[in-house]
Amino acid sequence: MNYCAYLYPKREKEGYIRFMIERDRAVDAREIEKQKEYMRKMRDQNDAHFAESGTRRRAFVLTLGCQQNEADSERLMGMAVEMGYEPTDTPEETSLIMVNTCAIREHAEKRALSLVGQYKHVKAKNPELIIVICGCMVVQEHRLRDIKMRYPYVDILFGPSLIYKLPEHLWNRRCGSRRVFDPDDCEYRVAEGLPVRRESSYRAWVSVMYGCNNFCSYCIVPYVRGRERSRRREEVVAEFRSLVEAGYKDITLLGQNVNSYGKDSGFDYDFADLLAELDQIEGDYQIHFMTSHPKDATRKLIDVMADSKHVARHFHLPLQSGSDAILRAMNRKYDFQKYIGTLDYIRERMPDVTLTSDIIVGFPGETEEDFECTLAALRRARFDMIFSFQYSAREGTPAAKMDCQVPKEVVAERFERLLALQNEISYESNKKLEGKTLRVLCDGPSKNNPDTFSGRTEGGKIVLFEGESEDVGKFVDILIERADTFALSGKIIRK
Repeated sequence: MNYCAYLYPKREKEGYIRFMIERDRAVDAREIEKQKEYMRKMRDQNDAHFAESGTRRRAFVLTLGCQQNEADSERLMGMAVEMGYEPTDTPEETSLIMVNTCAIREHAEKRALSLVGQYKHVKAKNPELIIVICGCMVVQEHRLRDIKMRYPYVDILFGPSLIYKLPEHLWNRRCGSRRVFDPDDCEYRVAEGLPVRRESSYRAWVSVMYGCNNFCSYCIVPYVRGRERSRRREEVVAEFRSLVEAGYKDITLLGQNVNSYGKDSGFDYDFADLLAELDQIEGDYQIHFMTSHPKDATRKLIDVMADSKHVARHFHLPLQSGSDAILRAMNRKYDFQKYIGTLDYIRERMPDVTLTSDIIVGFPGETEEDFECTLAALRRARFDMIFSFQYSAREGTPAAKMDCQVPKEVVAERFERLLALQNEISYESNKKLEGKTLRVLCDGPSKNNPDTFSGRTEGGKIVLFEGESEDVGKFVDILIERADTFALSGKIIRK
């Protein structure tokens, strides 16, 4: 009997293909076990330090950027805890600082470098401190050179596909090796079985895939995150089920283009199928997902959402521009009519849905007419909220080389007009919720006013109310009494 027949006797050909695909896109189990051995060695060393000094070595992680980075940071800290470090919220008096960087906009990179510059003084006071920079920014060659030359006190650097190698790099550096620069893994494989330390006991991230194949002309992600690769369905379902059983209430499925899940597997199982399977798990929870690409937002996916018990009635669908000419220049692979047709079907199947989007202002070549198309698109789409950005040129992307860059003052003026219009629409959308009772997941005291509690609806809208400590991490019913542009206010309906 051949090997694939031994593995999958009923479906020999498909079984062999699956074996080969999963072997190629997964980090070898022996490599993960090697990293776990480094974790054990680091724990022994840190335990010995504790026995001698009476103090635990501490670890601090700073996360910049998207939710995928937040999920990665939870794995970084999970490995650190497994190695015997004690988590801390401040970089002072730590033995390990990890900076998980973002490359989506230049502002994020400059902020990361500025913060790393401040850590120079922390290390001067504590020579045993090890500083790690990881994430998307460091994959770029010009940033790698910059850090090597200008930040000699940075000990370890690696890209987002190599976070699983933290224990090995940390052990080697602790044992006196030279600075470590391991920015990229050309194979961009998926690492399973890493420990996770979650920031919340009721909200959780679950990465279902990594990378992107779309190559939007303004975006650096495909160059720093690699091609699309989906996690095995069994791994996703097992992680998700464990979170539900642990009492998590809000679980967000993550991917650079989450609804292209499964396309790289070669099998007839897509993101809609994954959602439907997860929805069957019993429990009191809700499912979110991000980010979706309009070209992959199928009617099948929308139908699964509409018929589900647990999938939140919230669809985040980035438009980016209302101008077809700009959409073509962005390489977005849809026009506004196709986009609005998808939006209309979402509302047809889920009239109570919350719709949010991303908009970029000032893309190279954007004329006043193009921008007016975007304003018209907002009036037609009536998004509940948008995340809006002024175009930022990213070195290495096609858009950065375009010779029709829009003057910054023009971009800023258009940006203000965009926000003014969307604020009106958001207020009108929220106003319709006055007098309604909404299910809200309570997050505890508001950051701006500790005397007021805050939470979010399944659509992600902020709700302010008077709560109690036992409400935190639970769903509560809130009667909405007042609507503002950016938040709702109300009172708890106690049963």
